[in-house]
Amino acid sequence: MRAVIFDIDGTLLDSVDLHARAWVEAFAHFGVATDEAQVRSQIGKGGDELMPVFLPAERIEREGDTIEAYRSDLFKRKFLPEVRPFPGVRALFERIRADGLKIALASSGKRSEVERYTEILGIGDLVDVSTSSDDADRSKPHPDIFEAALKKLNRAPSDQIHVVGDTPYDAEAAAKAGLPTIGLLCGGFPEADLSGAGCIALYRDPQDLLDWFAQSPLAKR
Repeated sequence: MRAVIFDIDGTLLDSVDLHARAWVEAFAHFGVATDEAQVRSQIGKGGDELMPVFLPAERIEREGDTIEAYRSDLFKRKFLPEVRPFPGVRALFERIRADGLKIALASSGKRSEVERYTEILGIGDLVDVSTSSDDADRSKPHPDIFEAALKKLNRAPSDQIHVVGDTPYDAEAAAKAGLPTIGLLCGGFPEADLSGAGCIALYRDPQDLLDWFAQSPLAKR
């Protein structure tokens, strides 16, 4: 089996800045001042890994679930309507399927968010399996979400599977699951950060990966 596991936010959807703003507003609602650039650098992690960067453990124990629920509702109400796909997503998925690969989605978001994202992207008919934070005890950079995707794909040791993501946390999590990562720059992380985290190839966005598909690590050799 050959397959590709895609991150969603910042990889397929232009949503990183919107998530950062939602976290900043949510923290502010609970009296915590944060810098948007610093918060943005943490997007790609789930709330379980992001909140400890800004809050002490005792406050997370006391209010973490409440803060996360507020942020999630705020994002859906205020920011989700602004989310748009990056260029070339559906065409890339069609090319991948035509080349005989399976497709999985693996996001640090909740299952309801992944379902909504799939609708926005218009790719539901092209996706074989999807995983979310509901399938994992820990979010990226832990490997749980990718390991859940591998389980749903019924991976065998000889299978060739790549991850496509936009953050160092994707590459770190994938490496822990024994998977190579192709990095996309559309999420805003510098090339050096993605290369340093272990990405084996870099492309500008989904359209760029599609344009160079025949020369990419995804192409059948």
